Amino acid sequence: MATGEIYHVFNRGISSQPTFFDNRDFQRFFNATIYYQNCQLPMKLSLFLTSSYENREKFIQESLFKNDFLVENLCYCLMPNHFHFLLKQLKEGGISRFISNLTNSYTRYLNAKKKRNGPFFQGRFKAVRIETNEQLLHVSRYIHLNPLTSYVVKEKVDLENYIYSSLPEYLGKTKRDICQKEIILDQFKVKELYKEFVFNQADYQRELEVIKHLVLEDN
Repeated sequence: MATGEIYHVFNRGISSQPTFFDNRDFQRFFNATIYYQNCQLPMKLSLFLTSSYENREKFIQESLFKNDFLVENLCYCLMPNHFHFLLKQLKEGGISRFISNLTNSYTRYLNAKKKRNGPFFQGRFKAVRIETNEQLLHVSRYIHLNPLTSYVVKEKVDLENYIYSSLPEYLGKTKRDICQKEIILDQFKVKELYKEFVFNQADYQRELEVIKHLVLEDN
């Protein structure tokens, strides 16, 4: 993968089995996402998460000041059995290092929780290079529609409050501010227009998903 380029990065659980079982799992993966973007890691994530609020905040602020990151996270969505990221690689090998650290750390956490051994994710992650601006916008919309497409949420309005996605951040519905949103949002006069851009494709994308499942079942 080329430094300075943007990629759609995704992976799913083995045999599409669940990888997130409750809110604590989602939160652990989310915390790991923020932590492992950094080039320099002062300690294991488990120790970092149990350190004082002051120490955690100091690390975050120092990282922002140094601007020393492996990747920029443009948008994301965590689903019950898979994840999606739109990532810009900032360092040589940054995406591979970030995803490896993230999934290995989360797998160790989940194995300890479930009292088991072995992988949870399906081999090496997939990465598709974003080659045009049109593709960039389309993939961001695809990622943000994922919970609706897969019927994790029932209605389009529910996407605005799906806390395991960056869409609430894009629409100003949360205080979270971890994504580099400008490259996408700056192409819309107001956030409401990006919302319309995403939602206008919702029914079509869900229809495509249904057709895909029908084809797979026929085979």
